[in-house]
Amino acid sequence: MAHIPVLYQEVLDLLRPLPNGRYIDGTVGAGGHTAGLLEKSAPTGRVLAFDRDPEAVLFAQEKLASFGKRVTFVNASYAEMGTLAPAHGFEQVDGILLDLGLSSRQLDDSERGFSFMREGPLDMRFDSTQGETAADLVNNLAEADLADIFWRYGEEKQSRKIARVVVQKRPFHTTTQLADTIAQAIRQRGRIHPATLVFQALRIAVNGELDAVENGVQTAVTLLKSGGRLAVISFHSLEDRFVKQYFRQLAQDCVCPPTQPVCTCDAHATVRLVTRKAVKATAVEIADNPRSRSARLRVIEKLEISMGQ
Repeated sequence: MAHIPVLYQEVLDLLRPLPNGRYIDGTVGAGGHTAGLLEKSAPTGRVLAFDRDPEAVLFAQEKLASFGKRVTFVNASYAEMGTLAPAHGFEQVDGILLDLGLSSRQLDDSERGFSFMREGPLDMRFDSTQGETAADLVNNLAEADLADIFWRYGEEKQSRKIARVVVQKRPFHTTTQLADTIAQAIRQRGRIHPATLVFQALRIAVNGELDAVENGVQTAVTLLKSGGRLAVISFHSLEDRFVKQYFRQLAQDCVCPPTQPVCTCDAHATVRLVTRKAVKATAVEIADNPRSRSARLRVIEKLEISMGQ
């Protein structure tokens, strides 16, 4: 399946890339959003494109070769852009995009082990050269630790039952082995496969995704110049909840009563909420790209802060 960038037009409309601007794509993936940023920021706008997946970087380099030196690729997590972006001349930028979802290429590659719909090794690492695999976690962690992962990162209500069955039936080596065991242990819930939340939880745990989201979003705000915008596309509630709450926190202004002569709350808005509510895919986009159904886009704009604050 060809990769279709989620909320493509909405991202470009809200980030407002300008000619000669400087932008960061923290998750280049198949390069769809990056290409849009480069086209809209022509003739001399530049994009710094990050991705932890070395295969994604190689694919995007080939796809975006026509843009030449206007795009620079970094094989690293966007959580590291606080040090890596300035090293590439991107100290204060006009816009940053973080698309937190998997690309279709990753999901469709059975050797990566992200999908329970295709048999493959139980891997799930964004960078397949580093770290523990999903099989390492499933086959070695204690039952209580597995249940905690399934609940914390997947919000799986039957986490304890699934963990108990997994420990009884392990070892597991393939995606379908694990998915079939989970499907036998719990009932189908509507159209959602019984293994969906467990696979999500394992992927998040394997790649430390929530820590990366928190570090990356906070760092991104510091890299924006005044008037610069940050757009984040989330695909599950844990990510979106953090982004929503953090954005609202940054947009909170002084709450001291007007009669109080000196501010004591230390709350001064540093950003403006460009999107008051999450932007979702239209019915037309969902029909063309079902994976966009769970996407949630939130955007903020950095304010100019006076020296007195």
